[in-house]
Amino acid sequence: MTHRKPSTLTDLALVAVFAGLIAAFSLAPAIPVGALMVPITLQTLAVALTAMILGPWRGFAATCLYLLLGFVGLPVFAGGAAGIGVLVRPSAGYLLAFPIAALVIGFLARRFVLRFGTAGRRWGLFVVAGLAGSILVIHPLGILGMSINGAMPLQAAAVLDLAYWPGDVIKTVIAALVAVAVHRAFPDLFAPVAPVVDSERTSAHIG
Repeated sequence: MTHRKPSTLTDLALVAVFAGLIAAFSLAPAIPVGALMVPITLQTLAVALTAMILGPWRGFAATCLYLLLGFVGLPVFAGGAAGIGVLVRPSAGYLLAFPIAALVIGFLARRFVLRFGTAGRRWGLFVVAGLAGSILVIHPLGILGMSINGAMPLQAAAVLDLAYWPGDVIKTVIAALVAVAVHRAFPDLFAPVAPVVDSERTSAHIG
């Protein structure tokens, strides 16, 4: 099995770049829908793409960095919003779900590729991983956020959430297609990190 060399600087650079990517996607025009006007954005596409490319922990770190930048005042949330005031909006649950969703999507994507993934199967595996993150994390927490901050029953919030499903499926498919192309160009992204060997101990042992 191919291993990649550990590189803290490379990992930090990837985390920073993909946090910026999520921010850039968040600034695309949003479409408010439903009674609470929670917008349809490209954020979930960027989060899924980040996790599919970086894997669980770097994807988690990138989404956390993105949220941190927004909470400290940079206008990186949908519509140019910023600050911790977004946590009282009906959309807060979706935002807070991003790091957990990145963990789930990244873990499954990496697991699928390392265990089953051939180039021909990766697209379908990435779609499964992305939909799992949406079903298990993003939509449940989004519904909870709308219910709490929008002062409505969970059932009513769940009905409102249905409006976001078609777009999320399309965005997941797009993210998977892009991720496949990236992994084809950089096949070692999901390769296990090579163990660090102490050269002095090795030399002494050989001698």
